[in-house]
Amino acid sequence: MEKKRPYCLMELVLLVLFLVIDWTVCDDPYRFYTWNVTYGDIYPLGVKQQGILINGQFPGPGILAVTNDNLIVSVFNSLDEPFLLSWNGVQQRRNSWQDGVYGTNCPIPPGRNFTYVLQVKDQIGSYFYFPSLAFHKAAGGYGGIRIDSRPLIPVPFDTPAGDYTILAGDWYKMNHTDLKAILDGGNDLPFPDGLLINGRGSNGFTFPVDQGNTYRLRISNVGLTTSINFRIQGHKIVLVEVEGDHTLQTTYSSLDIHLGQSYSVLVTADQPPQDYYIVVSTRFTSQVLSATSILRYSNSGGGVLAPPPGGPTIQIDFSLNQARSIRQNLTASGPRPNPQGSYHYGMINTTRTIRLANSAPVINGKQRYAVNSVSFIPADTPLKLADHFNIPGVYSLGSISDYPTGGGDYLQTSVMAADFRSFFEIVFENQEDSVQSWHIDGHIFFVVGMDGGQWSPDSRLNYNLRDGISRCTIQVYPLSWTAVYMPLDNVGMWNVRSENWARQYLGQQFYLRVYSPVMSLRDEYPIPSNALLCGRAAGHRSRSF
Repeated sequence: MEKKRPYCLMELVLLVLFLVIDWTVCDDPYRFYTWNVTYGDIYPLGVKQQGILINGQFPGPGILAVTNDNLIVSVFNSLDEPFLLSWNGVQQRRNSWQDGVYGTNCPIPPGRNFTYVLQVKDQIGSYFYFPSLAFHKAAGGYGGIRIDSRPLIPVPFDTPAGDYTILAGDWYKMNHTDLKAILDGGNDLPFPDGLLINGRGSNGFTFPVDQGNTYRLRISNVGLTTSINFRIQGHKIVLVEVEGDHTLQTTYSSLDIHLGQSYSVLVTADQPPQDYYIVVSTRFTSQVLSATSILRYSNSGGGVLAPPPGGPTIQIDFSLNQARSIRQNLTASGPRPNPQGSYHYGMINTTRTIRLANSAPVINGKQRYAVNSVSFIPADTPLKLADHFNIPGVYSLGSISDYPTGGGDYLQTSVMAADFRSFFEIVFENQEDSVQSWHIDGHIFFVVGMDGGQWSPDSRLNYNLRDGISRCTIQVYPLSWTAVYMPLDNVGMWNVRSENWARQYLGQQFYLRVYSPVMSLRDEYPIPSNALLCGRAAGHRSRSF
C-alpha cells in the first residue's frame, strides 16, 4: 500500500504528531507503506512450508522510490515471535536507528507495530529488504527496493520499455525453525533443495516482452548459502548498474551474482518471437541446482524450442575475470548531476588498514564462524541503545583486532571503533575453500583489487585507483583476497557481516562504531521518539517532542 504527495508546513506538523516522523525535509516527497507480517502456507518447491508473508505475499511487496524520498513503513508483527526488517543497501544516512538489525534495533514484539522512517538520501539503484532475526530469511519476508533517479538527472541509457525485479536464490524445503535448530545444535546446513525465482520454482514465473524493445532487469541474490549465475537463452545482457553505481556498459552472455548482491542489466527482445528460458544456477557447488523462468514475446508463436542453456559451474577464473571487468562509468551522473568520476577515491590517503580474515572454528564442540578469530554473539541489549544510554558492560570497543591474530577462536560481542570522516583500506582475506560474500551497512566502498593467494603491501601496486566500482556487497574467492577503499562518512553503529546466512548466524559478523565527538544533527539524527527499548535499555526514555 503506497501513497505519495508533498506536504506543506502545517500538514508536516500534523504528520510529525501522528506518525512520529522526526527529521525530514519538506521538499522531499513521502511514500507510505503499511505491512502486516504473518505466517502462511507456501509451496515454492512443491512441498507445503510455513512461509513469512507480507500483506499475504511471498515475496513481499516491492518498494518504489525516487532519490531523497522519505519512506514511512509501518510494520505490524502478527507472528508469534519477535521480528525485524533490514534494508540491504539503503545507507540510512545519519540514521543507523532505522537499520533493522539487532545491533541497532529492538525487535518488534509479537502483536506490536513499529514504523520505520527512512530516507533514500542521495541514492539510486537496486536493492532488497529482508528479515534479519532468528533465521527468518529462510522463510521469505523479503522484497525488492527500486530507487529511480530524479527527473532532471540524466541516466546513461534510454528509458526501458519495462522494468522487472528478479529475486533469486537457493531454498530449503525445511521450515526456517528446523534450519535454525540445526545451526543451534552446532551443525552446518545441508545442501539446498533448489533455487527460486520470485518465490517460485522452475517455469513458475513469466516476463512478457514486445519484440524490438529493451527491458531493465534488477536481479538480486536473496539466497542463504550459494552464488548463482544468471543468463537468458539466445540473448545477451548489458550490465548498467551495480548497487547504485552506473557501470561501463559491458555485454555478457551470463553474470555471476554472489550472496546479497544486486545488479541491473538491459536485455533487448531482438530474437525471433517465441519463449526463451531465463536461467539461474548455482556456482562453485559440486551438485548444480538450477531454476528457470520464461521470457515471453507478445507475438510468440509457441513455447520454448530448446533445452535451457548451460552455464559456468565451478570455474573461478571466469568469475574473477568477470568481476574485474565491472568498472564505474566515470562520466555518468549518479543520484546527483555531477559525474560519478568527480569523486577521486584513488587520490585520498587512507587513514587505516583493516584486514579481515574469515574462519570456521569449532568452539565448545559446536560449529561456529569467526572474523579475526572472534565469533560474534549478540548482546542482551542492542549496541546502539547501549551506546546512546551509556549502559556499561554491553560491549567493549576494540573487542576485535584490525588484523588476523592467528590465535585461538573465541566468542565475543565484537565491536570495532572508527572515526567519522576517516578513510579505510579494508582487505578481506579468505583462506577457506569456499566463496565468501561480505556486506557493510551504512556505507559504500570502492573495489580496488582482488586476486588469489595472500595479500601483502605489494598488492597495492596493482590496485585500480581510477574506476573501481562502488558498492556495498563484495565477494572473496577461495584462497584469495579482495581490497576496498571506504570513506567513513556515516555516523552510527553498522553491521559488517557475511551474506552467507548460516555463517552470519553463527558468528561471522561484527559491528563498526563510526563516532563523531560533535553532537550535531549534521552528523547524526537523535534517537527516534518511537524507538523500541529492550534489554538493559528498558526503562529508559527515548525522547519526547
